[in-house]
Order: sequence, then structure tokens, then C-alpha cells
Amino acid sequence: MTFGSLHVIDILVVFGYLAAVTYLGHRAAKGSQSEEGFFLAGRKLGKLYQFFLNFGNATDANGAVSTASLVYRQGASGVWHALQTLFMNPYYWFMNLWFRRVRLVTVADLFEDRFGSRGLARFYAIFQIFATVTVIIGFGNLISYKVTSSLLIKPEARWTAEERRSAEGYQEFKRLEAAQKSAPLSAADSERLARLRDQNKRGELRSYISWLHSETGKWAYYLGYTLIVGAYIVMGGLAATALNEAFQGVLIVVFSGILIPFGLAAIGGWDALQARVPEHMLQIVALNPAPGTLQITFWSLLAILFVSLVQINGIIGNMTVSGSARDEFAARFGAVSGTYAKRIMIIMWAVVGLIAIALFADEKTLSDPDAAWGTMSVQLLTPGALGLMMAGLLAANMSTVAAQTMAVSALFTRNIYKYLKPDATDAAMVRAGRWSIVVILAIGVVAAANMEDVFSQIQLMLTVQVPFGAAVMLMFFWRRLTAAAVWAAVIVSSLLNIVGPKVAESVDAWRTHQGLVLQVEEGGVKTAVFWDAVVHQKPDDLTSPLEGRGRLHLELVVLDKLGLDLTRLDVSTRYAVRFFFDGLFPFLVLLVVSLFTRHPPPAVVDLFYGKMKTPVDPVPERDAAAMAETQRNPRRFDDRKLFPRSAWEFTKWDRVDTIGFLVCCGVSGAIFGLFYLILQAAK
Repeated sequence: MTFGSLHVIDILVVFGYLAAVTYLGHRAAKGSQSEEGFFLAGRKLGKLYQFFLNFGNATDANGAVSTASLVYRQGASGVWHALQTLFMNPYYWFMNLWFRRVRLVTVADLFEDRFGSRGLARFYAIFQIFATVTVIIGFGNLISYKVTSSLLIKPEARWTAEERRSAEGYQEFKRLEAAQKSAPLSAADSERLARLRDQNKRGELRSYISWLHSETGKWAYYLGYTLIVGAYIVMGGLAATALNEAFQGVLIVVFSGILIPFGLAAIGGWDALQARVPEHMLQIVALNPAPGTLQITFWSLLAILFVSLVQINGIIGNMTVSGSARDEFAARFGAVSGTYAKRIMIIMWAVVGLIAIALFADEKTLSDPDAAWGTMSVQLLTPGALGLMMAGLLAANMSTVAAQTMAVSALFTRNIYKYLKPDATDAAMVRAGRWSIVVILAIGVVAAANMEDVFSQIQLMLTVQVPFGAAVMLMFFWRRLTAAAVWAAVIVSSLLNIVGPKVAESVDAWRTHQGLVLQVEEGGVKTAVFWDAVVHQKPDDLTSPLEGRGRLHLELVVLDKLGLDLTRLDVSTRYAVRFFFDGLFPFLVLLVVSLFTRHPPPAVVDLFYGKMKTPVDPVPERDAAAMAETQRNPRRFDDRKLFPRSAWEFTKWDRVDTIGFLVCCGVSGAIFGLFYLILQAAK
């Protein structure tokens, strides 16, 4: 009656969910035969659908599992990798309005519309297709695989010799670590612990063995999962995605909360949580981070918030989500209400992470913190409840993968395929979009199969969009921004943040360079300065040379060359410095290069800002008439400029702007207060 840890009831619940989403995709197919109908749902989505589309697009299994994992590994302050977006909601009140007013289909169209540069639009499309497929969609697949693999535990009697060595080595590693805390180890045990610690850094030790840990199991899972996602979005496009978001939204709430009552019951209630979780792990930000451990301090929170605020402007889903709204208010309301609902989910995920700290401590510590969610599900949930949780996991992840896939498909079809086939009919464009979805999902599977660590992927996701995000932000506000500056900022920033670190991972000379394998000792723990980790080249030889593992932080290498003494900074401060560099550097390049390069044609710039100030009318005919008037007189709204005789296009707020902003600030403050009170109650 079971397969791995899943009861037949759980399997039936999951198959019922998969059948439902496939049916909804088939139902939406009739309205998705035109290009605008397929990619933007005909621009007909009202406030309710916009809420679910934003909620589903923002709320995914990636966030749930990674937030619980980070809280389990770093304490409550780890939540800020996700919850820092709470302070961005007042900005969303304006940002989604801008993406609706440009009246375009993709963000790539924005670069052509603003600069008159098809080359830059194509470059954005190619860059984002690659980044989204290999990082965001691949990451979503990785999360679903990690959780599912932790649900399908392999019985000990079926372990291979290699799997047994891995599991037993991990148990020995945790036993020696616990013993070291109470008394000094013998010389032999100290050497053994050092070797096991090196193996653990390499990912060679596991606290559990799954049926999916084999290459065959991994690929079988990815292919089956991807076929289901592909089926409903190929049939119904964005309309199917929005329809499924409404259905999946309910499951996401269930998925987010179902572990909390079971977890509290398992540890003995809220009082037991207070007793088992160390007080320093309950700090809302780490005021005095433990030496040698990465925790979120006030400065790292500020740095993460800064890069998130910048990068959010450049993501490809902005136009897909906002552009599908019936009117401006639907776009604004859907953006803030849907993402506020996610903030509540984040707090629930953080509580799950705190319960995991209480459950898996000392010798029970998990080798892979990313498996905390799945391991808790297996140990705590009853048959049926486990299936419901797994359906929620798939719903949360599929909703985001579907929305991202639709945005990538629109980029390819409009900004690459249409350039090659300018006379393509609506039917041909939709057909190309459907085939591109197949290819996108296939590449996402390959990307996921080559990912391992969730934390490193979160760091990449926080910064991969920053160069284009900075460009889009300035594009909305500064008339003097040039296409050449955007080219320069994106290329140089990408070399520092994406290409260089990836190349370094496979170049022996970089991994073993003595200046780059620098470590500093903090509280008896050695931490790498420039790499994620530093290990010995030979696992069983502690005298062998050192080499870097994970990501090479080129930002820190640059700052070191500029004279910043990184050895005087603790690991949390170095983390914050990296993000400040990633966020500020593109703006520096954009501002400087724009001052020395040719500006776009004034007529193109005037029309762009005229359109940005022309309110969207929900009646297409009236909206077309308003835009015709703006084309005749692009500067007819210049009296609304905050700085009339400057190159800055900030606009005076109206009543809706002001009330909406203040309400958003109030709601953000209330949710922050709720999280603070929960942590205070746990102390």
C-alpha cells in the first residue's frame, strides 16, 4: 500500500490534482488562438484573476522550501532572503502601473520602444531566455525534486555499499561534532572529524537515502513532472495559467500551513519550541552573529532589500502579469494584494523552519538542510495529508514555472522569431510559442539536473537580474539614459556576477590559486573569503593543497584589489558587501556611460514618456483615442512633472497614488509586526 513514504491514498490525491490542472488547461485552449489571447489572456484579467496570477507567480515551492531551509540553517534571520520583499510592496503600487501603461507584450519590447534599438531588445530577449530557463525554471525543478526525493525514502535493506558508506559516514560526522562540543577529541578522532567535514562540504555524506538519488530516478522524475506542466500551458497559454493559479492558490495555502500543527504536536507544543530553539536563532536580525556562521544582520538585510528592489524591475514576468490586466487599478491591486498574501505564507514557512530546528538538532541534524521540508512531511503527516501536501508542493511550483515559461515563450516568439519571420500570422506565432514552451521546459530539466545547492542558487537569483533591473528603473525616470550605457552595464556586470564565477568553477588555476583560497578563522571555525567553501584537493589527505568550491565571489576579489581588507570582516559582513556592490555597480556604469554617449532620438523619448503619463482606459477604443492624442502632442502631460526643467521624469502623485502608497506602508508594517510578535512569543 506504499511507495517509498507515500501511501496509496497520497498517490491518488496527487493524481487527482494532476488530472484537474490538465483539464483546466484544455478548457482554456479555445480562447488562446490569437497572439494577445495566448500570451496576455486578451488583456481581460480583472482584480480577482490578477490577485491569483500575482499570488501564484510570486508564491512557489522554491520559496517555501528554501525559506524553511535557510531558517533551519541560520535561524529566524534567514527568512529575510524572502521576507525583505515585504518592504517592496509600496513600490509595487507604482511599478505595475508603469508596466501596464507601456502597453507592450514583453519587457524586450520596452527597450525597442524606449531607445529605438532592436539589437538591444533582441539582446535582452536572449539574455533573459538563457537566465530564466537555466536559473529560475531550473531552480524550480530542483526544489520540487529535492522535496519529492525526501518523501521517497529508500529502505536500509536496499542500500548499495556506497549509499551505506555515505549514510554511516554522516552519522559518524554528527556524533564527532557533538562530542567535540562537550570535550576535546583525541588526535585520531580530530583527524577523522576533519576528513568527514571535508567530505560533507563536497556533498558526499547524506542523512537519508532516496529512491530518486540515482541518475535514473532523477531523470524519470524531471521528465514526468515537466510533461504535466507543459501539457496545460501548451494548450491554454496564459489563460490556462491564470485559471490554474486560482485553483492552485487554495492548495498553496494548505501546503504552507499543514506542517505547523503536526510539527508543534510532534515537539510537544509551543512551549517546547521555546525550550528547544536557542534564543540567538530567534533574533529577527542577527545582532551578534555566531562567529564563523552566515546570519542575516541589519546590513545584510539592507543589502538584500536593495538588490531585490533593483532586480525586480528587470524580470520578464512584469509585462506578462501587469500587461494582462483589464485596467490600471486591476494591475496595481493584483500586484500588492497577491504579493501581500505571499508575505503571510513566508511567515508560515519561517515557523516551519523553526520547528525543524527543534526537531533536527545535534545528532539528528540533516546533512542537506534543503530536505527539511520533505523530511518533516514524511515523519509528521498522515496518509492523505501527505498527498495533499505534495499536491500543494506541485501546485506552488507549477504555477511559477508556468508563468515564467509563458513569459520566456513570449520573448522568443515576439523578439526573436518575429524578427526572423516578420510576416508570420497570429496562428503561426501561437504555434511557435507552443513549440518554444516544449524546448524551454526541456532545457529547464537539463539545468536542474546540473544544480545541487539551493542556497547558492538563491544568491544567484537575487543578482542575475540586477543589471537589466537597474536599466529599466532608470529608463522609467531618466531621459538621458542611452542604449550604449545599457549595453555596457549589462555586459560588464554579467561578466563579474555570472560568467566569471561560472568559468572559475571549472578552471583549475583559479580554484587552486593561493591568493583565492584564503581562509580566516572566526570562533575556531575557518571560513572561505572568496569562495563558498575551501576544501582539500584529496579528501583523505589533510596535507594536500586547498581548492575553492562553489561560487567565486569576484565582487570581493575586485574590492580586495581596490584595497578593502576583507580579512577584518566577518562572514555576514562580507555577504552584505557583495550585495551592495552588485546593486550599485550597474548604476555607476549606466550614469557615467550615458553622459558620454549619444542619446536616443528626442521624438522617440518624448513619445515614450507621453505614453507613460497617459492613463489606460479599460475600453480599447477609448484607450486608442487617448494614445492618438498623445502621439499628436507627446508632452501634453509635462505639467505633471515633479522637476519640470530637468531630465528626471518623476511625476506628481494623485489621490490614488498617495492613498495606495500609505495603505501599502501600513500593511507592510502590520505584517512585520506580526512576525516580530511571533518571534517574541517563541522566546
